[in-house]
Amino acid sequence: MVDPENRAIHAIDVPLRAMTPSPEDVVSILLVEPDFEDAGLYADSFADIHTPTEIHTVSNGATALEYLHQRGEYADSPRPDLVLLPFQLPAVSGEAVLSELNGDPALKSIPVIVLTGPDDDEVRRAYDLHANAAIEGPSGTEKVDVLVRAIEHFWLDCVKFPAVDP
Repeated sequence: MVDPENRAIHAIDVPLRAMTPSPEDVVSILLVEPDFEDAGLYADSFADIHTPTEIHTVSNGATALEYLHQRGEYADSPRPDLVLLPFQLPAVSGEAVLSELNGDPALKSIPVIVLTGPDDDEVRRAYDLHANAAIEGPSGTEKVDVLVRAIEHFWLDCVKFPAVDP
């Protein structure tokens, strides 16, 4: 604050306190990851970013659909703001999950980042099924950290998510 009399800048005392984000400020992310260790890498990386996130992890496509449709043990689970979905999954493929999401009016507005392999055909199929992004899935801690920071910068800091109807 500037004092008009002497043009000095005065510090404003603001009490320091832990900032707890409100529930609407926390970004809910559904991570579909069959490898337990890789899921842990993602969870650790998301815990280290500035944007408050809540990571929900499932290990296959069938469970992802249960979660997204809020069925069974996932009946009270929050609707994710973002889904990280590999195409190569046990039980039900990521392609089938993405196709079902796009066919459901209640779910098709959820942004989906498809984690692909290096195959251009897989990337093309992801976009044909209306994925919001297709990214080659990282391997190793450093690459997961880089990917999570990129997701934070673009998807969590810049992108505006659609409001959810009650």
